[in-house]
Amino acid sequence: MLKISKVYKNSIASELGIRKGDEVLAFDGFDAVDVLDYLYYDNQQFFILTVKSNKEEIDFEIEKTDDESLGLEFESDNLQVKTCYNKCLFCFVDQMPKGMRPSLYLKDDDYRQSFLNGNFVTLTNVNDFEIDRIIRLNLSPLYVSVQVTDCQTREKMLGNRFAGDILKKLKKLSDNNIKIHTQVVLVPGVNDGALLDKTCCDLYNLKNVLSIAVVPCGITKYRQGLYKIEDIDKGYSRCVIEQVKALNKKFNKNLVTVADEFYLRAGLDFEDEEFYQGYPQIENGVGLTVKFKNELKLALKKSNFKGKYLVVSGTSAGDFIKSQVEIIKSYVKNAEITVLPIENEFFGKTVNCTGLLVGNDIINAVLKQEKNHEYLVIPSVCLKCDEPVFLDGVTVSQVVEKTALKVIITDGSGESFLSAFTGGKNVRIIK
Repeated sequence: MLKISKVYKNSIASELGIRKGDEVLAFDGFDAVDVLDYLYYDNQQFFILTVKSNKEEIDFEIEKTDDESLGLEFESDNLQVKTCYNKCLFCFVDQMPKGMRPSLYLKDDDYRQSFLNGNFVTLTNVNDFEIDRIIRLNLSPLYVSVQVTDCQTREKMLGNRFAGDILKKLKKLSDNNIKIHTQVVLVPGVNDGALLDKTCCDLYNLKNVLSIAVVPCGITKYRQGLYKIEDIDKGYSRCVIEQVKALNKKFNKNLVTVADEFYLRAGLDFEDEEFYQGYPQIENGVGLTVKFKNELKLALKKSNFKGKYLVVSGTSAGDFIKSQVEIIKSYVKNAEITVLPIENEFFGKTVNCTGLLVGNDIINAVLKQEKNHEYLVIPSVCLKCDEPVFLDGVTVSQVVEKTALKVIITDGSGESFLSAFTGGKNVRIIK
C-alpha cells in the first residue's frame, strides 16, 4: 500500500478525483508493494489502478500516453532495506572493529537496491513471488553475488542451507530477459580452481549474464573466531589472471574480468581499455586503474602551477600512482609531488586499497614525513559519500588541523587528480 501525500494539479489522478490521504492498493491486481510498482506502471499506457478512498476501494481504468504521469507522491517509498540472512565466510562486516558508525554494520541484501543503485545481492532472501515481481516490473539489470554455482559449496560459503538454488533463480531471470552482472568473491581453496571454471561456464550458458567479475575478499586483522582465509600473493594472482584469460578464449568474448588488485599483486600490465567493455564492474575495482590512466592522459596539458603536494595512496596502488605522478611532473613543471603509500593499521596490513584508509592512519603517516608540504591530496573514495568523514570517524577538518596541511579532495578520476596540481575546478580544497 502507498499512501498519497500529494496529487499534482491538472494531473490524471487529480482529474479522477484522487486526493491526498487516499491509498494506492494495487496495479492490475498486483499489490502496490513499494514505489517501484508506481514507477513501472506510471510508464505504461493501460492498466487498472485500485485506490482506497474513505474506506471504499475503487478501480480506475487508466489509459494514457507514455509521457503522461498519474501525478502522485507518497508518504513513504516503502523501500526499507532488506537485510542479509547469510553468514558468509568472507563477510567484511563481520571483521570490522566495534565502535564505528552504525550504518557500516548494516548487511544489506535488497534486490531493489541492486536495481536502483547497483548493489550486489545474493538472492538468498528472494522468494518465488519476488522473482516473478522482478520479471514483471523488468527490474533490470541486477547485480548478483554468485560466488560459486556448486550447490554445496555455495551453501558453505554463504552459511545458508538455502543458498544452493542460485542457478535456478538466475536461469529464470535470464530466460525472462533480466540482464545480470555477477561477481565471484574468490576465497583461496574454497571456490577457486575447477570450481571457478564451473561457475564461469554455468554463467556463460545463461544468455543474459552480461559480466562476471572475479574479486579478492578483504581480510582485516579482526578475524578472531572466523574461517581462516589466506591472503593472495603474486603467484596466486598470476594463476587467476591466466585462468580467466583461458576462460575468455574458450567463450570467445571477454565475459570474465578480474579486479585490478590481482594485476597489482601479480605485477602484470593491465588489459587494454577495450577489454573492459565500458567498465560495467568499475565499482568492483575492475578496470578502475585503466580508466584513471586514460582519463589522465586525455587531460594532460602544460602548466606552471606551483605547489608542494603529498599524495595519499594505499600500498597496493602506490607504485601505479607514482608512475602517474612522474607523467604529471613532465607537464606541471613547478609542482613538487610526493606519493605517500600508507599501511592500514586500522584494519590491518592485509587491507591495502586506498578506499579503506582511515583518518588516523593518514594523520600518523603524514606526521612522520620530513618534507615541508603545503597540500595533502586525498581521493573522495576514502570518505563518506555525503560527508567529509573517514571510516574511523575522523573528519577532514581534523586532518587539516593535525597535519597543518590544506587538503585537496579529488573525485577519483584521472582528470580530477591532475586538477589537484593545476588549480582545476573539479576538486575540493579544505583549509
